[in-house]
Amino acid sequence: QVQLVESGGGLVQAGGSLRLSCAASGRTISRYTMGWFRQAPGKEREFVAGISWSGGNTYYADSVKGRFTISRDNTKNTVYLQMNSLKPEDAAVYYCASRNGAYIAQRISEYDYWGQGTQVTVSS
Repeated sequence: QVQLVESGGGLVQAGGSLRLSCAASGRTISRYTMGWFRQAPGKEREFVAGISWSGGNTYYADSVKGRFTISRDNTKNTVYLQMNSLKPEDAAVYYCASRNGAYIAQRISEYDYWGQGTQVTVSS
């Protein structure tokens, strides 16, 4: 099993930046595709970004493309989400997830393990 713990959320003004981290334990994630998702109140959980096991491939939702960057450090068993130019509509609970598959999936059902989430609040 893989345990995932997110951190780095908080309150930031619109236009600001945050860096989220997702630390894995229990098993190395070096062969797992990793994803970040978010869920705002009253909305469904949605895909934000994903990264292949090697870090060579990334994919982003259109809403965050050019502002967010996903990366990973397999030596630290950690995945990151750098969020710049934050907007009020980015406010949500952010979750990381892992999947034992080669491609970057966008559907929630294709991910095997999930963290508990970290809250991101963006003030206007």
